[in-house]
Amino acid sequence: MIRFNGLIITVIFALSLGLSGCSALSTSVKKKDLAVETKMSATIVLDPVTSDKRTVYLQLRNTSDKQSLDYQTPVAAAIKAKGYTIVEDPEKAHFWIQANILQVGKSDLRTVNGKTDQGYGAAIQGAKIGSMFGDGDGQLAATVVGGLIGIITDAMVDDIVYVMVTDLQISEKAKQGVDVTESNNATLKQGDSGEQTQQSVETVDRKKYQTRITSTANQVNLTFEEAEQQLLEGLIQSMSGIL
Repeated sequence: MIRFNGLIITVIFALSLGLSGCSALSTSVKKKDLAVETKMSATIVLDPVTSDKRTVYLQLRNTSDKQSLDYQTPVAAAIKAKGYTIVEDPEKAHFWIQANILQVGKSDLRTVNGKTDQGYGAAIQGAKIGSMFGDGDGQLAATVVGGLIGIITDAMVDDIVYVMVTDLQISEKAKQGVDVTESNNATLKQGDSGEQTQQSVETVDRKKYQTRITSTANQVNLTFEEAEQQLLEGLIQSMSGIL
């Protein structure tokens, strides 16, 4: 009887691994390779300039909780490789590139996609398989074991995606004789119920363009350390590619 029960459990394990964990196993196969994407919310097209105007001032920030993301040096290197000069004085630069890594978030797509009951579903499937074996106490034990195996199998697989959001502003000097008017509106809160509105209009010598860069890295059981470099490379390519 003991050997027979052992055989039942072995069969349950195999079937449960294949069926109750089918979603988990499918994710493991489909997402085994790291997939990275970088997209801009809007395209920025700059006017061509002569070689003496190929100067850039960089102001790069990172206000996310991932302070290991240092992109100042590689962005500067990528821009220099395209024939531009990085300058320290903003007044001497034809272009300003100002950016801030706003946030880096982590999500499990198996949960985000509405599958919040994933673990329970695997348990139910495993229990169903277990209930097919034996009868009486043996069937009950097999059902419990099948359910537990389903939970364990499913818990081993996470469909992880890291999303990095970067705000970007590019400024370029306006041509001689061209005045650019800049208008700013702001509403300031005053206590719990009041607010104050401020408006300002000024003439500046730069045209400004804004966009947002969203970078994603997706792989099964992905860690941030594994995604970090790929996310940075996508961001660097997008920022330097504007020039």
